[in-house]
Formats: sequence, structure tokens, C-alpha cells
Amino acid sequence: MKPNTQQLNDFSTQVRRDILRMVHAVNSGHPGGSLGCTEFFVALYQVLMERKEGFDMDGNEEDLFFLSNGHISPVFYSVLARSGYFPVSELATFRLINSRLQGHPTTHEGLPGIRIASGSLGQGMSVAIGAALAKKLNHDNHLVYSLHGDGELQEGQNWEAMMYAAAYKVDNYIATIDVNGKQIDGSTDEVLHMGDLKAKFEAFGWDVLEIKDGNNIEAIIAGMSDAKSRTGKGKPVCVLLYTEMGNGVDFMMHTHAWHGKAPNDEQLAKALAQNPETLGDY
Repeated sequence: MKPNTQQLNDFSTQVRRDILRMVHAVNSGHPGGSLGCTEFFVALYQVLMERKEGFDMDGNEEDLFFLSNGHISPVFYSVLARSGYFPVSELATFRLINSRLQGHPTTHEGLPGIRIASGSLGQGMSVAIGAALAKKLNHDNHLVYSLHGDGELQEGQNWEAMMYAAAYKVDNYIATIDVNGKQIDGSTDEVLHMGDLKAKFEAFGWDVLEIKDGNNIEAIIAGMSDAKSRTGKGKPVCVLLYTEMGNGVDFMMHTHAWHGKAPNDEQLAKALAQNPETLGDY
């Protein structure tokens, strides 16, 4: 059975606690974007994706996900662990020497759920398109998903990949863009204004939809279900997911300051008070 909305919200609250505690423990990491994408990851892994038990790198006969903006690894690790890929207790090793949970996900540690190294931005779409084409060659009707930051689209490789996906009708692929309008140096408009993303993707030949309330679990499920219904029709699908960086922690929202900064003891206590324990801390 799929979890209900309350269960999904409780799951999300616990993931936010995990994110905050992980980055605080090592005084390092990226809480802002992780908090902003919490509901998306929870919806993806708890409701939307068709997943097999266990994990193998081939990923045959199941949906695949690729995280391109790998710096938001805290949310990815938390959701993977709480979705059964590895022990939740391992979250306590985040960014420690010899840990499988490095600051940016890598594959050589063999962490279940991690399919690509994504420390360098701008590469995830190319990888996801390759995986989607492999599924077509294997007559595997499952989907490939990816997530990208809006600031990440300033990397040129994305646009080459977008042209390729449309030209070769990679229509078993859904790319989601986390549109929070912020990156490490400020707002995306100030750093490098990208104009109308919807119009740009459409001009490149994609089918585009928007999820305006990207921190609402029901809105995400409805929007991503719509995206799934658009696959198989000759076009790759893009979802523009409008989120708030630092969502769920009032002093981390509406600013880019927490893109890559950990809370101190006092700030952690304040943030955790806004996100009470629901599923049990690691």
C-alpha cells in the first residue's frame, strides 16, 4: 500500500531532521537545497517510482533516478536509507573519512541507490538520457527520472543534452528542475539570468509542465503523475518544480545563505524544534 498524505508529511519532517543533524554533526554540507527538495524525494521514492527490492546497477525492469546536483546529497541519503536501501544508522557517518556517504555521491564505495558520481554539475542529464536509451534498446518500458538545480542549467552540457533528447525522441525520460531561484553566490537572476525556462525547453522540443507548489506533497504527486502520463508520446518531459530553498526552517528560507552552510548548536536546536521527530532519529 502507498502511504497516505499524513504519512508522507511525517516522512518528510523526519528527513528534514536527518538533513539538519547530518550537516551539523560535521559542520559541512548543503542544507538549503536539500530541505527544498525533501517533498520531491519523498514523493518519488515512496509513491511515484516503480522500484524492485534490493539494488543492482543494471536497473532492469524498474524506474531509475539520477541526481545531477549532487551537493544536495543529505536529502538523497536520508530518503534512500529510510526507503530501505541501507541502514538508517549509517546516516551518522555522513562526510566522515572512509564513509560511503561522501559530500557528493560517488559509486566506488558501492552505496545502494547511487548510480552515478555527481560532484561536477551539468552532467546528470546526459547520463539519464543514456540510461533511457538503454531501456529502449532492452525493450524495458520503465522510466528514467533526473533532478537538476536551476542554477545548474548555466552549465552548457545541459543544453546539448536537451537537443539530443528531443532529436532522438527520448520519451521515456522525465527531467525535473528545482526552480528555487537561488545558487551559492546569490539569486540565479543576479548570477546569470536564464530567462523563460519553460519557453526554452519547449523551443528545444520538450513537453513541459510546471508544479507551482513544489513543497506540497499532494501537488508534487499530482504533477509528476501528469508528467508520467505524457511519456511515450515522442518527446522528453520536463517538470519545472518551484521550491523554497531551506523549506521547513523559517530562518533558512527566502535566502541563499544556507546553500552550503551548516547550523551551529543553537540554530540546530531551533530548526529541530520546527520539525519534531516522527519516525525516530538515527
